[in-house]
Amino acid sequence: MFDYHMHSNFSADCKTPMEDTVNAAVQKGIKEICFTEHIDYDYPDPTINFELDLKAYDQEIKTIQEKYKEKIVVKKGVEIGVQPHVLDYCTNVLEKETFDFIICSMHAADKKNLHWGDFFNNRTPEAAYELYYEEFLYCVQKFDSYSILGHLDLVKRYKKLTSNADFHDIIRNIFTTIIPKGKGIEVNTSGFAYVLDSAMPSIDILELYKECGGEIITVGSDAHEAEHVGRHIKDIYELLESLGFKYIATFDNLEPKFHSIKQLV
Repeated sequence: MFDYHMHSNFSADCKTPMEDTVNAAVQKGIKEICFTEHIDYDYPDPTINFELDLKAYDQEIKTIQEKYKEKIVVKKGVEIGVQPHVLDYCTNVLEKETFDFIICSMHAADKKNLHWGDFFNNRTPEAAYELYYEEFLYCVQKFDSYSILGHLDLVKRYKKLTSNADFHDIIRNIFTTIIPKGKGIEVNTSGFAYVLDSAMPSIDILELYKECGGEIITVGSDAHEAEHVGRHIKDIYELLESLGFKYIATFDNLEPKFHSIKQLV
C-alpha cells in the first residue's frame, strides 16, 4: 500500500511530528509514503501562513529516510496551492528545490477562502462551482510544475449543490489539458471524514478521467494526524480496479512508477 498525501508539523495546519506519522505507517504495513507539506502563497486568511521552511523540511526528510530505510520508503513531496495570480511565484519556488512529487491543489478561488465560506458569499452554489473549476482550468493551462492534481472536486466539501449540475464540460477541458502533458490526478480519501461519504474526486469524475485517457493516479489519505495514515486506501484500490484502472502511481524525482492494482488488492 502507498499513501501519497500527508502532512506533518511542517504544514501550518498540522501539529503532528513527522516521525509519529512514519511510525504509524510502519505499524500499518504501508510500503511507501510521501509527505506533501503545504505551500499556499497569498492564502486568503491572515490567521495562517502556508509558507514552508524548505531547508528544515529537506533536512528532516533526509534524517527520517536514513533512520527508517529498512522499514519504509519515505518520499519528499509538496502540495502547492495555486491561484491564477500566484502561478509565477509557484513556479519560481518549486524550481529552487528538489521534490519527488508535487500535488497541485486549489484551496481558494476568486482570492477568497473556501474553508471559511467567503468564496460562496453572494453567489449560488452552481456559480461558485463553475468559477472554481474555471480558475482551476486556467491554472493548469498556465502552470506545469506539478505531478498530479489534488482533490479536484474539493469545492464539494464546503458547499452542496442545489441542482444536478456536474460541470463535466469544464472538468473534461482540465483533463484534456493535463493528460497530454503526462500529468495525473489523485484520489484523496479524506472526503470520507467530512460530509461527502466518498473520496475526492467522486466516481463520475474518475470515470470521466478514464474516458479521457487518464492513467496516472495516486491515492492519499491527506492525513494531518498519525492515526489517519492509510485510511480507506485499500477500498479505493478496489474501486479503481472496478472502474477499469490497472495501475497506481508512485513517484521518484518527479518520474512516475506504476504498480499493478491487482497485486495491491
